Amino acid sequence: MFSRTPRLLLRPGWVEDAPALTRAIGQEAVVRNLAHAPWPYTLEDARDFLTLADDPQQPRFLVFARTGGAPRLVGGVGIGRDPDGAPEIGYWVERMSWGLGYATEASRAVLDIARAMDLGPLVAGHFLDNPASGRVLRKLGFRPTGRIVQRHSRARGGPAAFAAYAEEGGVADLDMPRLRAA
Repeated sequence: MFSRTPRLLLRPGWVEDAPALTRAIGQEAVVRNLAHAPWPYTLEDARDFLTLADDPQQPRFLVFARTGGAPRLVGGVGIGRDPDGAPEIGYWVERMSWGLGYATEASRAVLDIARAMDLGPLVAGHFLDNPASGRVLRKLGFRPTGRIVQRHSRARGGPAAFAAYAEEGGVADLDMPRLRAA
């Protein structure tokens, strides 16, 4: 499955992408904001990720900036399962591309795919020391549930405080208290 946005190409990762993936994600400032990526992130880690079996209910994409030449790997986005088994969107962007709107643009495309696949309401979240990810989630129509949980991060080597979000109007949203915007 592929998707295009005005600035991005989303496609499955191929084993040939391993060196570019290692360079893009292999920064501690990036992987520490993810639950499953290890630190340090090696070429072998990239190969392992790129050869994972595909699950049609959990699409995942590498995100490439469309340029005048060859597209440049700038991140990743996909649907996985949170620790409770709910469908969860996750994303990352290489550090040089932070603040350019790539996470929001790529995630919107994946949310459209999730709706077309009828995956139901999604959940999301971010580690508390990554408030920029919370801003992305709010732009996407997610809202804080008011729950702060401990979520394991391989790169951090243990649990860290994680803010839970739910899609506005989703089933997960109904059980959560309303919070006022600050």
